[in-house]
Amino acid sequence: MNLFRKLLFPFAILYGFITSLRNYLYDKGFFKSSSFDIPIIAVGNLNVGGTGKTPQIEYLIRLLSPNYRIATLSRGYKRKSEGFVLADANANAETLGDEPFQYYSKFPNISVAVDADRRNGITQLVSLNPKPEIILLDDAFQHRKVKAGFYILLTAYNDLFCNDFMLPTGNLRESRSGANRADVIIVTKCPSNLSKTEQEQIKTNIGLDKPIFFSYVAYDDQVYSESESLSVSEIKPISKILLAGIAKPKPFFDYLNSGHDEIMEFPDHHNFSESEVVGIKNKAKEKIIITTEKDFVRLKAKILKNQLYYLPIKSQLIDNQEAFDKTILNYVGTCTGNR
Repeated sequence: MNLFRKLLFPFAILYGFITSLRNYLYDKGFFKSSSFDIPIIAVGNLNVGGTGKTPQIEYLIRLLSPNYRIATLSRGYKRKSEGFVLADANANAETLGDEPFQYYSKFPNISVAVDADRRNGITQLVSLNPKPEIILLDDAFQHRKVKAGFYILLTAYNDLFCNDFMLPTGNLRESRSGANRADVIIVTKCPSNLSKTEQEQIKTNIGLDKPIFFSYVAYDDQVYSESESLSVSEIKPISKILLAGIAKPKPFFDYLNSGHDEIMEFPDHHNFSESEVVGIKNKAKEKIIITTEKDFVRLKAKILKNQLYYLPIKSQLIDNQEAFDKTILNYVGTCTGNR
């Protein structure tokens, strides 16, 4: 923690008081939370920054979509549209935001919508014909205007919420006690070989009587363009451009870097300007460009199809996957009568 953030400690106390008061008013019913007669699963975090919400939403889509009509609802961060937008054939990253457009591109059989007002967004979704049977709320842990039926709290292995402090001194959006609203907690971005001993130590540090699971980022062994795929083993030794506009991109770079690659790093959810795209092309020349899925959906219309590739990732549970899946399916089944 740098000195400047330490100096902002009084503001962190004030911010913590305000968010705690807000949560108290919701908990006691002074502020109204809307409930809906449909299974709603909210995925979110207490910390700002990347905890792996997108791959976790995709995990749930893969788990549930074979048997249920699924809809995702996101805020649509940095989109250029307003209000409720339901993805259709005219959708792109500018109208939906990068992550919702990624869902729409990868899972054409689900409904994808964005709305900063989650209550209105859900109301719009349940009015569809046919209406979704399950709604997945992306980054909605603090959105108390809606009461989801099931809450999944994510916290990154190297940035556990239990070791953090309130903004602006730390990175917490609300106090650690907010974790009590979670039905399950997933510690994300773990080493794939995380030992049972360290898992138990982390559970002790978190100190909550909640089911706690551990996941890691599983990188694909192929990179993909709009027309073809190449194996990572094939492209890793060659000189190339590695480009990312995500939070904490180091593991992405490390996985692909030959040691001679050009690294181009941009802020999370970065909207690439025309001049930046020209700069990327000038640096790349004839080299291939490999980026993340989120960046690919923003760049694919601006860079040659045979030059731009992306590396898919998945959230993979280290162990107890069957128990996690059963927990989710039991919740959904209880709500739908299909336990």
